[in-house]
Amino acid sequence: MASASVNGITLAYNDSGGDGPAVVLSHGYLMDHSMFDPQVAALTPEYRVIAWDGRGFGGTRAAGPFTYWDSAADVLGLLDHLGIEQAVLGGMSQGGFLSLRAALLAPDRVRALILIDTQAGLEDAEVVPAYEQMEQIWMEQGPAPVQDVVASIILGPPDGPVDYAPWFAKWAAWDVDGLRLAFRCLLDRDDITGRLGEISCPALVVHGTADAAIPMGHAETLCSGLAGPVTLVRVDGGTHASNMSHPDVVNAAILDFLRPVAPPR
Repeated sequence: MASASVNGITLAYNDSGGDGPAVVLSHGYLMDHSMFDPQVAALTPEYRVIAWDGRGFGGTRAAGPFTYWDSAADVLGLLDHLGIEQAVLGGMSQGGFLSLRAALLAPDRVRALILIDTQAGLEDAEVVPAYEQMEQIWMEQGPAPVQDVVASIILGPPDGPVDYAPWFAKWAAWDVDGLRLAFRCLLDRDDITGRLGEISCPALVVHGTADAAIPMGHAETLCSGLAGPVTLVRVDGGTHASNMSHPDVVNAAILDFLRPVAPPR
């Protein structure tokens, strides 16, 4: 992977290169850039695709506490590093949190948004205690006691299309302190639902009907709040990581969205 010094940290990223319009993909919590491998493969014939590791995950360390506004500044700093004036920003779950904030920070830099299984609001109050408990167990005992439950929330059932094993190996190797900081960023984030009307670029909202982390209603709220033209694609049976569980459906939706708003050269 390549690296970039941005905002006092070193970001790890992959860049497909080429002269097509730029699409930057930001992963979800407990994921890394590789979750977008199916999308990178589908998009690179027509687009320059950059997938990167956010603070605390993959090849990017978290140097201290941070927010999704900091992560939004990171993706904008990565654009600066790569000499990209404007890009389509795509994100799954927390990747959507930071992409929305980037659109608020620098609307002129964001050509369009691809928002996969994400929302503008906060975690539902009834699930927060369970998340806090799982995080405490992870910090004290490692991921093994809770990894099956966590994987089922993100990736779907163990007999589903997404293999747990590679993620279990990554989780066991990742820095615990960085994960702790990333968890606090996740749960302590602010609600930006009231600011969605400030975002007027075209947006694609993709959401799995079987998303166990963010109900479909939050995707509908996101769509109704955004000021620009919005396309909602419901992925039948799609998990929280619907781009992994149903890549063909999601890839087709992304390409159908991108070609008019960011025509390939």
